[in-house]
Amino acid sequence: MKISLEEVTRSNYEAVCDLDVAPEQEQYVACNMWSLVESHYNQGHTCKAICLEGKPVGFFMWVQETAQKVSIWRFMVDKQYQNQGFGRVALKLAIEQIRKIPHLECIEICYNPANPVAKDFYSSFGFQEVGMDEDGDDMLACIWL
Repeated sequence: MKISLEEVTRSNYEAVCDLDVAPEQEQYVACNMWSLVESHYNQGHTCKAICLEGKPVGFFMWVQETAQKVSIWRFMVDKQYQNQGFGRVALKLAIEQIRKIPHLECIEICYNPANPVAKDFYSSFGFQEVGMDEDGDDMLACIWL
């Protein structure tokens, strides 16, 4: 089965907004609709639908915060498509796309340190924890380029 990252468009945004995580994951993931609104009114935001053979099954949003740093702000896979390797393939594709940005030095991601899966998952891609965010809520981790 083919996983791809596609633009969020007029034809697929409703399907992206309808994606949802399991109830026990809701505290870790922002609403896709909110993320699309946020990206519309702010510069430097890139939104991608994670698609399985053209059908949205997940969502990414990353933000170019500086010329040297991109932060992955949103990453989710719908509850029906979890634990099938789609998120792993999608994150690999996203990192490949982000790496193409000129002058980039760091790809950053943050996650709730209470999330039992996040640390091992992200470290398997080369993300290294650098400490808590300024609010002390989320762990920051970076891939240094």
